[in-house]
Amino acid sequence: MKVAILGASGWIGNTIANEAKSRGHHVVALVRDPSKLEGSDFEVRRFDLQDNQANLNKALDGVDALITSIGGRASGQHNIVKHTAQTLLTQLPSSGVNRLLWVGGAGSLEVAPGVSLISTPEFPSEYKAEATAQGEALAVFKHSNGPVNWTFISPAADIFPGDALGQYRIGAEQLLTDNEGRSRISVSDYAKAMIDELEAGQFPQQRIGVAY
Repeated sequence: MKVAILGASGWIGNTIANEAKSRGHHVVALVRDPSKLEGSDFEVRRFDLQDNQANLNKALDGVDALITSIGGRASGQHNIVKHTAQTLLTQLPSSGVNRLLWVGGAGSLEVAPGVSLISTPEFPSEYKAEATAQGEALAVFKHSNGPVNWTFISPAADIFPGDALGQYRIGAEQLLTDNEGRSRISVSDYAKAMIDELEAGQFPQQRIGVAY
């Protein structure tokens, strides 16, 4: 499969790109600064979300599916997350790409009925803007009624550097925790879950969460 990854130079996006490549997929890395991926095994195409003249159809030429891994933490422009979700749902149908997988956040997952993780006193304040932005993007997806086949994949509360164990659990709207009450997933196993869903397509037009 020829899969484009928007944000392939970032930590999570790059891990997903390498997982896809290792499983025989042709990876098209969509990045604002191609120099960041010099020497990689990916097909690199320049695409800047903040450039109003950027041509999404051209960037996705020949692509079968799109994985998006973006955030506004570095620039402080968190509105880019919701805006990107809206833009992709609007423009993807004309590009010929119908499959969209989204790297989501854990903040909107529920720790109790009607109680989101982000609303708890323990949620770190430094991540609230980012988590709020991802929650807004999720709302955009849930209220969409267009043809795009999307899946929003939330990691566990703690996503950390580490090798893949090869095992993980899949949930829906509830935050998954282990027997010790921890919600954790390595970035490598998160990437594995992302490509597993790309290949299997088990969760169309819904949000899922993955954790140990």
